[in-house]
Amino acid sequence: MATAPAETVVKARADDAKSYWLDEGRGSKGAFIRKVDFAANSRGVDPLFAGIKIVDCDTHFTEPADLWTANAPAGMKARMPHVKRIDGADKWFVGDRDFGSLGGNVIARDRNKLLGRLAFENYDQIDPGSYEVGPRLEAMDAMGVWAQICFQNGGVTQAGSLAALNDEPLAIAITQIFNDACADRMKASGGRINGMGTLPYWDKALMDAEMRRIVDIGLKGIVLPDRPERLSEGYVGKDGGVSPFWADVFQICNDTGLAVNYHLNASLDANTAIWDNLGFDQRLPIHALIHHIGCAATMSNFMVSGILDQYEKLKIGLIESGAGWVPFWLEGMEHQLDEFRTRENRKLKLRPKEYFKRHFWVSFWFEDFAPRHMLDAIGADKIMFETDYPHPTSLYPGVQDKLVAVLGGHDYATRKRVLQDNAATLYNLAF
Repeated sequence: MATAPAETVVKARADDAKSYWLDEGRGSKGAFIRKVDFAANSRGVDPLFAGIKIVDCDTHFTEPADLWTANAPAGMKARMPHVKRIDGADKWFVGDRDFGSLGGNVIARDRNKLLGRLAFENYDQIDPGSYEVGPRLEAMDAMGVWAQICFQNGGVTQAGSLAALNDEPLAIAITQIFNDACADRMKASGGRINGMGTLPYWDKALMDAEMRRIVDIGLKGIVLPDRPERLSEGYVGKDGGVSPFWADVFQICNDTGLAVNYHLNASLDANTAIWDNLGFDQRLPIHALIHHIGCAATMSNFMVSGILDQYEKLKIGLIESGAGWVPFWLEGMEHQLDEFRTRENRKLKLRPKEYFKRHFWVSFWFEDFAPRHMLDAIGADKIMFETDYPHPTSLYPGVQDKLVAVLGGHDYATRKRVLQDNAATLYNLAF
């Protein structure tokens, strides 16, 4: 048997969360404040989309400052994540360990938008819609969005940092409180705010138990790591088959239809491709675009692994991925697999384009060309819409103007499929 290649991944560290959302990127000093005419951009749903319940498939819900302390199990409140304001910046701490900032929040309390930085510094500065259900629904109504799929914003749920606490009851409580909050917001919003669950990825028994609990409390999806080897074991075992560590998670998702999400993947180390001596504002645009290719890499890994042959109903969302790369990438995958005889060698049942059609969804926000001209090539039933609210480069303001510009030339059925039906299929949304 051939010798397996050496490991190619940097292991998770105890201080992973500390670097979550760079200190360099916070604050309005040296940045640009874009003045937003909020009233003019708060016209609700454009007539072109009347009757369509638009689903925004990538947003972030900033964790409220008291999320963990207010919901702590008996005797654990003092150990829970809490916010400290240091030199004007709000940061998460667990004990004396720095778990990073509040995450990307560029929408101000006065509805203007911060450009050139990753976030404002503290809760006093940001739009309450970032972290409160009522104001969030108001912001959604203003944008003409009926439902949102929400991902974490801060670094508290970073699995490497949680595992390194060496306090398993605390790590599990933190994870469960986050997931319970997702379920509570979904109920409080009438199914409009849908948080994606997280798991204790470092321990199979704990992960499987929380996975079953996530199904029981009704969450619509989970987030999985693009390089699970950083935390525990890879998705593929040393024998080339599905790793037993992950088999139950995949089986549950396969059987229940629960969506698997890979969000703007970090499977590629973008820093290794960026020239030295470039400044912050020069590096960040390149960094973000390389992560789209990370999503393509994760999709490709699944396609050649055999996992999709074993779990034929697995639904995978590539989120904040962009969409225009899909036809090129699939064409390249088909050519490469044919030339290397990968499909024959590994006894794969389908070709890459067939796997994509059966298993994957992608999302767009800034793109013009792909939603205007590439729906047939991508698959009009495989592309979804997102705003990335309230993150940097989010589609705010002018959401409806953007949708009219890129989808207005399509018939009503196509608009409804892209803006509502595809997300409903992936996330099992009921309207």
